Amino acid sequence: MDTVLVTGATGTIGSALIPALRARGVAVRAMTRDPGRSIPGAETVVADLGDPESVAAALKGVDAAFLNSPSAADAAAHQIRFADLARDAGVNRLVLLSQYAANADSPVRFLRWHAEVEEHVRNLGIAHTVLRPNLYLQALLAFSRTIAQGFIAAPIGDAAVSAIDTRDIADAAAVVLTDPGHTGRTYTLTGPRAVTHTEIAHALSAVLGRSVVFHDTSADQFAAALSGLLPPWQLDGLIEDYAHYARGEAAEVHTSVADLTGHPARDVTDFARDHAAAFEAAR
Repeated sequence: MDTVLVTGATGTIGSALIPALRARGVAVRAMTRDPGRSIPGAETVVADLGDPESVAAALKGVDAAFLNSPSAADAAAHQIRFADLARDAGVNRLVLLSQYAANADSPVRFLRWHAEVEEHVRNLGIAHTVLRPNLYLQALLAFSRTIAQGFIAAPIGDAAVSAIDTRDIADAAAVVLTDPGHTGRTYTLTGPRAVTHTEIAHALSAVLGRSVVFHDTSADQFAAALSGLLPPWQLDGLIEDYAHYARGEAAEVHTSVADLTGHPARDVTDFARDHAAAFEAAR
C-alpha cells in the first residue's frame, strides 16, 4: 500500500484530506508539530518544517507528499527546503498547495512567495502537481464574532470572488496524490461561481434565520480592527490580498474541482448550511 505524507495535517485542508485519502485506499502519515497530538486514521509523526532533520525522518518511506505550510514569514523557504528533502528521500510525487494567481510579479507578497516555490519545484526534477485554490470560504469562520453581531466587514466593495470550500481542495488533492496523469499540471481551484460579500451575507442570513449584512470598509479600518491579532507582515499581506480581490482579479471560475473529483464544487450556500452551527455557537 502506498503511503502519503500530509503536512498541515491538523489544519482545515489536512483534516479533510486524511479521510479522503483513506477512502482511496492509501496509508496516510500525518505530520504535526504537536507531540501530544494523535491524528485518527493516520500514522502520526511529529515534525516541524523549520527543523529539516525531523522533516527528513517524516519523509522516509513515503511515496507521495502533500505540501501545505502554516502561514509564516519564511514559509517559502520552508517549502523549498521540504521539496528538496522530498526529492532526496526518493518521494515519487509532490503535490504543492499554492494560491490562485500566483505570480512572481504580483503586488501581493503571498502570490510572489507561492510563485517562487512553484518555480523551484518545477526545476527540481521531481514529479509534481500544483494546486492553486482561491479564497477559502472557511476563512469566514474567522469572522464568526462579527457575523454573530449581524455583519461582515472587509475592504472588497462589490467585487466578486470565486471562493472555494476547503473540502473541495482536499478532495482534489486526494485525486492528484493517488491517480496517474497529473504530473507537471497546475490546477486552479475555485467555487462554482464568483460571489460578492453581499451574496455571502445573504447566504448566511438564509441559513441562520437572521439578518447578516456586508459592510464595505477601508483597508485602514480593516487593518485597525485586526491590529494586534496578526503579526504585521501577515496583516500587510492580508491587506494586499483584499486589494487583489477588490480589483476583480479573483473572479474567474474554473472547472478543475468537478473535472478532478467528478462532483461539482460546493457553493457558498452549501458552506453556509454545513457550518451554520459554528456561526450560531459564536453568538
